[in-house]
Amino acid sequence: MSPVSTDAETHEAAGARRPKPITSGRTSLPEHVTVKVFVIAPLVAIAAAVPFAWGWGLSWIDIAIGAAFFVISGLGVTAGYHRLFTHGSYKAARPLRIAMAIAGSMSAQGQVTTWVADHRRHHAFSDRAGDPHSPWRYGTSPAALAKGFWHAHMGWLFDREVTNVERFAPDLAGDRDIRTVDRLFPVWVLASFLLPALLGGLITWSVWGGVTAFFWAGLVRIGLLHHVTWSVNSICHMIGERPFSSRDKAANFWPLAIFSFGESWHNLHHADPTCARHGVLRGQLDISARLIWIFEKLGWATKVRWPSATRLTRLAQ
Repeated sequence: MSPVSTDAETHEAAGARRPKPITSGRTSLPEHVTVKVFVIAPLVAIAAAVPFAWGWGLSWIDIAIGAAFFVISGLGVTAGYHRLFTHGSYKAARPLRIAMAIAGSMSAQGQVTTWVADHRRHHAFSDRAGDPHSPWRYGTSPAALAKGFWHAHMGWLFDREVTNVERFAPDLAGDRDIRTVDRLFPVWVLASFLLPALLGGLITWSVWGGVTAFFWAGLVRIGLLHHVTWSVNSICHMIGERPFSSRDKAANFWPLAIFSFGESWHNLHHADPTCARHGVLRGQLDISARLIWIFEKLGWATKVRWPSATRLTRLAQ
C-alpha cells in the first residue's frame, strides 16, 4: 500500500517537472571543519563526563539547567524543524514559527533550511539511492550493516556534498523570517552554550558553577541530543516494529520514545509523514504531538493534521 503523499514527495515532484540536481556542490573547507567541531566536541564531552562527574563536577543545578535546555532545543527540532518546517504538520502563527526555528537552531544541528532540505531528501529517497543517511546503503551483510549504521548515525555528516535547497526547500529559502534566523545561526548556537553557563554562574554565584553548567548543560546536553536525533536515522531504520505499511524500513523503537519526544515512533511517520502525531497506538507517548496540541488549544497553531481512524486502518499492514 502506498503511503500518504508527503511534502517531500511534493517537492520531489516539482523537481521532476523542473529537473534540478540532488546536490548543489560541496561544503567549503571552513564549513567542513566547523561541522566536525560541532559533531566531535560534544562527543568528547560525553566521553569525559564520567571522570568529570566522579571527580568534582556535577550538581542538581547542572542537571536541571541541562534538562531545561534539552527540552527546549529538542522540541525545537522535533516539533519545529521536523513536523512544522519539513512536513507542514501544522500551521504556526508567525511568533511561534520564529521561536521554533530559533529553538531548533539551538540544537546545533544546522540551519533550518539545510536541515529541512536534508530531511525532505531523505523522505524522497528513503532507504534507496539518494538517501543521505540510510543504514542499508552498503548492503545487508553484517559488515555492510555495521558500516551502514556508522554512516546513518553520524558518518554522513562528514560528507561534503550539499543537498540542493532549490530542489528540496525552496519555500524556506524564500521565507524572509527563516532567512534571518539562518543568518543568525552562529548566534543561536553560541547562546545555547553560553546561556547555561550564565545561569549556572548566577544561580551558584560562582565561576565554577558557570564552568560545570557549560560542560553539562552545554556540551554534554548538545552531545546527547545529537545522538538521540541520529539514532532515529540509524536504529529506527534497522530494528523495531513495523505495524504500518511504508515503502522503506522505518520502524518503531520504543526505548527512545521519551528522549526523542516521540520521534522514534518512526514507522507511522514514514507511512504518513505529514501526520502531527507519530505515536498513534495505545501506550505510545508522543511529547511533540502533545506540545502541538497545546499550541492548537492556545490558538497559536492551526490546520493541524491529526491522524484519523480511517487513514490508520488504510495504512495498517
